Amino acid sequence: MEEDSNNNGGEEEVLGSSLTMEKVAAAKQFIENHYKNQMKSIQERKERRWVLERKLASSDVPKEEQVNLIKDLEREETEFMRLRRNKICVDDFELLAIIGRGAFGEVRLCREKKSGHIYAMKKLKKSEMLSRGQVEHVRAERNLLAEVACHCIVKLYYSFQDTEYLYLIMEYLPGGDMMTLLMREDTLSEKMAKFYIAQSVLAIESIHKHNYIHRDIKPDNLLLDKNGHMKLSDFGLCKPLDCRTLSTVNENEAMDDENIREPMDVDSRFPDAANSSSWRSPLEQLQHWQMNRRKLAFSTVGTPDYIAPEVLLKKGYGMECDWWSLGAIMYEMLVGYPPFYSDDPMTTCRKIPVDSKLSSEAKDLICRLLCDVENRLGTGGADQIKVHPWFVDVEWDKLYEMEAAFKPEVNGELDTQNFMKFDELNPPPPQSRSSSGPSRKLLLTPKDLSFVGYTYKNFDAIKALRNKSGDSMGNQMRNRTADETDVQMMTSMDDVIMSP
Repeated sequence: MEEDSNNNGGEEEVLGSSLTMEKVAAAKQFIENHYKNQMKSIQERKERRWVLERKLASSDVPKEEQVNLIKDLEREETEFMRLRRNKICVDDFELLAIIGRGAFGEVRLCREKKSGHIYAMKKLKKSEMLSRGQVEHVRAERNLLAEVACHCIVKLYYSFQDTEYLYLIMEYLPGGDMMTLLMREDTLSEKMAKFYIAQSVLAIESIHKHNYIHRDIKPDNLLLDKNGHMKLSDFGLCKPLDCRTLSTVNENEAMDDENIREPMDVDSRFPDAANSSSWRSPLEQLQHWQMNRRKLAFSTVGTPDYIAPEVLLKKGYGMECDWWSLGAIMYEMLVGYPPFYSDDPMTTCRKIPVDSKLSSEAKDLICRLLCDVENRLGTGGADQIKVHPWFVDVEWDKLYEMEAAFKPEVNGELDTQNFMKFDELNPPPPQSRSSSGPSRKLLLTPKDLSFVGYTYKNFDAIKALRNKSGDSMGNQMRNRTADETDVQMMTSMDDVIMSP
């Protein structure tokens, strides 16, 4: 008995030590995140002031009014710093229709109660993230969205968590996705395809500049706004690259993610590379793909038709894998179905139908994207692709200012007609504010420690809240002192370290 007691005591000591180490690591991460975010906020604040001063310098605004406008911005910035300390939780939003569902969670239309603004809420179950080893991917998605401020990327307004879920509150793009457009149009003209491929190039370039690989570029993740302009979304598989080390990723777990496995054989007629003659003609292949593409897109197994072979084969790979995916999408836009990769890259290129009416420039670009890494365009940067002859008439700096190649039908801010309909599996339960915010810190578990530093608030979102809340909130917040701010920060850190 004494021996068992000693053993149990030893196990408890090991468990206690392990939990203590987790809390130490979480505290370290909290402090690093806090000061990193502080420095980022200071930089963003300087940039906003610089933009305003530059606009005023080139305007006819009187000097006195210029001074007042700068003071107004300073007051706005101070108010932003105060308001961003307010806790936010799912109860602050009215939950509306589901517009997407995946292996780890769902995407839902929602309305912020205070501002009335419409957003898309991505909700991820923490336990699923942990059990499937997705923690790093979730962190990378949140970090990328918070870091990359680009009109080519879906905008993040808030991120937060409660005891069970992680939440990302993003802009809602009512135009649907590229998959929906392709299903509607079958194939796109070269002019239309060029517009969207060019916007995709800018989007991919923007995340590469921040040292991230997307790894899941596909039509479902190219969303259209109400005017038809494209934005890149869904960064759940993105991978940060440490620019201080090699520019490639070598990992045995490379793409073991739940939604990337073998191609899904819907009706036993999807051929592999050695059996690519199952269809009698390109027309039959086109008809088969059109009939089954949505089943593939929303299956839990998924399809690797857009993923570079070096990723699927778990070889070392880098940012160039995203350009292969773009080549596969371009092929599908112009031909009607994806190229279906093979061991021999040239086999893919030879699958371009001989009777297709593609220009020689389009065929050349497809072949130079769907090829081995050493010869793939984009390996040396996006400029390699931008200067390709197919883009000769593209004005890269005006793509998002010009009229889009296609304008979706959108009837109001709550319109979801361009998305699939999803049934409620379990109606959302009434939310309690106690599940989130300051009191939640007292209930932190080892599960929560994996997601320390997840919270984010966007300047524009806070500004909208301030405008809706009026001066009463502003006066209330102005009564708080800088000392209280420091105490709040240290209390939050204590909660991370000392929570049971």
